[in-house]
Amino acid sequence: MGYQRPYGRRLVFGMPREAFRPSAIFLCVLALFITSGWMAWGSYGNATVNAVLFIVSGWIVSLCLHEYAHAVVAYRAGDIGVADRGYLTLNPLKYTHPVLSIVLPVVFILLGGIGLPGGAVWVDRHAIRGGRVTDTLISAAGPAMNVVFTLLLIIPFAIGVDVGAHLNFWAGVAFLAFLQLTASLLNLLPIPGVDGGNMVFPWLSPQWKRGFNHVAPYGMLLLFALLWSGRGNLYFFRAVFAVGDLLGLPPPLYAAGYDLVRFWSF
Repeated sequence: MGYQRPYGRRLVFGMPREAFRPSAIFLCVLALFITSGWMAWGSYGNATVNAVLFIVSGWIVSLCLHEYAHAVVAYRAGDIGVADRGYLTLNPLKYTHPVLSIVLPVVFILLGGIGLPGGAVWVDRHAIRGGRVTDTLISAAGPAMNVVFTLLLIIPFAIGVDVGAHLNFWAGVAFLAFLQLTASLLNLLPIPGVDGGNMVFPWLSPQWKRGFNHVAPYGMLLLFALLWSGRGNLYFFRAVFAVGDLLGLPPPLYAAGYDLVRFWSF
C-alpha cells in the first residue's frame, strides 16, 4: 500500500546487524511458499490445500518485498530509522497495521481474487535527502517490485512452458501473477494514501498538498469504493485483462487457479 508520512524526526545511528537480517517469520513464510509449490508440482496431498498455501504464502512474500523496497530506498536516501523500526528485516508484523496489512489482503484474495495493497512502512520524510525526485522514488519502489514479480511469474507462459504435466502448480503460478498484476495497477492509481498518490504528492502545490493530506487517511476507502462500484470494477478489470493478454498470461490458467483458491464457493 505504501508508506505513511510522519511529522516527527528520529535518526538512529550504529544499527546492530540484526536490523538487516531477514526475520524468522519471513523465512518461515518463504519456506512455506517453496514447500507448498513443491507439493503442488509433485501433486502430493490435497491439490486445493497446496494451491491455497502456495498462493497465499507467495502473496505474503511479495508484500514483504514490496514494503522492503520502500524501506531500503528510504534508508539509502537518509532515513536510517527504518532499520530501527524493523522494516529491513522483512517482518510483516513490523508494519503500521499488521491486521490491515496481512489479514485483509489475504481475505480479499480468498473472496475476490484481488491483490489488494497491504502493509505500510513509516518513512520519516524530514530525514530524506534528494528532494522531490527521491521522495517519488521511495513511493515507486514498492509498485516496481510488484511489476518485477508479475513479469517473472509470466515468463514461463510467455516462452510456452508445457503446463499439462503439472497443471495445478502452473495454475497457482498464473493466478499469483494475476494477483501481482492487479496489485501493480492498484498501487499505481493516483489515489491519496496509495503509492500512486504518494508518487504525485511531492509535485503538488501547497494547497493541493493540504487537500491530499486530508483525504489520504481515507485512501483505502476510496479504493474499496472503486472496486465495489460496478463501473469502476468493470474498467479496472478490463485494464487488468488487457495487460495480462498483452503480457501473455493465459486466462484459462489463472481462472483455474482462482477456482482452486475459491474452493469454498462450490
